[in-house]
Amino acid sequence: MAEQTHLKQSLGLMDGTLIVVGSMIGSGIFIVSADITRNVGSAGWLIAVWLITGFMTLTAALSYGELSGMFPKAGGQYVYLKEAYNPLMGFLYGWSFFAVIQTATIAAVGVAFSKFLAYLVPELGNNYFLFDAGVVKVYSGQLVAIAIIVLLTYVNSRGVKEGKIIQTIFTTAKLLALFGLVILGFVLAKENFWAANWETGFTPVQDLGQKDAAGVLQPTSWVGISGGALMGAIAAAMVGSIFSSDAWNNVTFIAGEMKNPSRNIGLSLFLGTLIVTIIYVSANLMYLYVLPMQELAFPTDDRVAVAAANRIFPSFGTLLVAVLIMISTFGCNNGLIMAGARVYYTMAKDGLFFKKAAVLNKNAVPQWALWAQCVVASLLCLSGRYGDLLDMISFVVVLFYVLTIIGIFILRNKQPDTARPYKAFGYPFLPAIYILMGVAFCGLLLVYKPAYTWPGFIIVAIGIPLYYLARKSFKPIDTADEA
Repeated sequence: MAEQTHLKQSLGLMDGTLIVVGSMIGSGIFIVSADITRNVGSAGWLIAVWLITGFMTLTAALSYGELSGMFPKAGGQYVYLKEAYNPLMGFLYGWSFFAVIQTATIAAVGVAFSKFLAYLVPELGNNYFLFDAGVVKVYSGQLVAIAIIVLLTYVNSRGVKEGKIIQTIFTTAKLLALFGLVILGFVLAKENFWAANWETGFTPVQDLGQKDAAGVLQPTSWVGISGGALMGAIAAAMVGSIFSSDAWNNVTFIAGEMKNPSRNIGLSLFLGTLIVTIIYVSANLMYLYVLPMQELAFPTDDRVAVAAANRIFPSFGTLLVAVLIMISTFGCNNGLIMAGARVYYTMAKDGLFFKKAAVLNKNAVPQWALWAQCVVASLLCLSGRYGDLLDMISFVVVLFYVLTIIGIFILRNKQPDTARPYKAFGYPFLPAIYILMGVAFCGLLLVYKPAYTWPGFIIVAIGIPLYYLARKSFKPIDTADEA
């Protein structure tokens, strides 16, 4: 069969919403609340961190609705940045997306899958050493993560329909399971710590713990924090919540395959981010109900959901959550893999990426781009450092979100006559609030957690010479819209 020349518009509003939800909910909600609690130390601040993150995510999603209506084609955020600023800015995002944002997220989610598979089969976990490859030590869990990425890349190379089926099944399953876990937590827990935990109110305290001789994090003592220390603690805490809430914009990358994208992309963004925000806040309220604060902050290996489930279902809680996280991360990576390749596809059509990435196979999907993404994500899996990947991603992601939302203001002046089927909700106030919050988050990380920021800066900066190299090496293939 001949290669296809255009993407097929075969995804509806429900598909788009499930891609948003499925791409957002991976493993973070089951883990990161422990680190958030260690940083801010009270029930009020734990929920506040999730509410702040939810507000930022919803605000950004509502703002992106305007951009998706203006440019309803494959590539999403890359296209928005290119149109608002210039091709260099778009390329810097696309390069960062390929080098870190999407590929490292895929790797981190894959590593999380293998981490919880180890509950069922210890020999397939991240602690089961296989061999020393010289540059890296290889563990079986890393190979499991790579195998999952390869499998899902293959499935998505068979066509968007196949990827859609997996997304629908796994996202529906994890939504039902998560809602069920939250409800049963409040109903079945034999002992609750709600009143005791809420006695902490909004009094911020911190205990980052200390690792013992075996490398296990142990509590030391809670210390009151305020002022700059509190601001730094909130920023550090939000690294986890922002990572857990990221990837909501993936549906914008597949606009070329959405039916009526001018309408459905914006609606998918709103519905998906709202659903996930409700789930995340509800899950943390359940954690506060079933776990004492000390156990919430220092569960074994930060596995908060496992600790909670063991109090709800003492005989099989660990197994239940392990299976739930495997379902969640599998579906999450499917959405990430499906959407990510469309960015490289659009970059290649603009002459800013390898020419083969712009070629669609007989199933009308960018197969080469999918496999290139697979190779980079697989290499990142070999690092095996889930936390490092998470920390490196959050700063770069928020930085580009801020620049993209500033782009709404720029485009209102630069392209006033371009059709806007949907206008940013609350403009200019809500977008401006997001920009201020995003700048504050990035600034606090720069001051208080510089190790979270400089790797991202370096990666973005490397893109500058690569952009000029790409302009010399590649030529645009087709500038026509694919809406």
